[in-house]
Amino acid sequence: MASSKEYLQFVIEQLSPLDITARPKMSEYLLYLDGVYFGGVFDDRLLVKPTDSAKRFGMEEQLPYDGAKPMFFVDAIDDKELTKSIVVAVVEDLKKSPKKKKR
Repeated sequence: MASSKEYLQFVIEQLSPLDITARPKMSEYLLYLDGVYFGGVFDDRLLVKPTDSAKRFGMEEQLPYDGAKPMFFVDAIDDKELTKSIVVAVVEDLKKSPKKKKR
């Protein structure tokens, strides 16, 4: 199932005033903050990368699509402040992690 542009807009509104950018990919949307890929909208669900900080929020793991690595499902999307806290924590962790070498 593809994600709707309406749900993407809802997610971006919930994360304002953070400067979130979205890139479409195969009927889904990859989300970035400060140029850092932190998650996406998959099947009208906000999923974030499973960092150490994300684990502290006690979110459920879900697959964005068949064959993908698990991510955390942000089920508190209606709680604007909590959702922003989750995204900021994930991005901070990702900024600290060592960069992977390109092949």
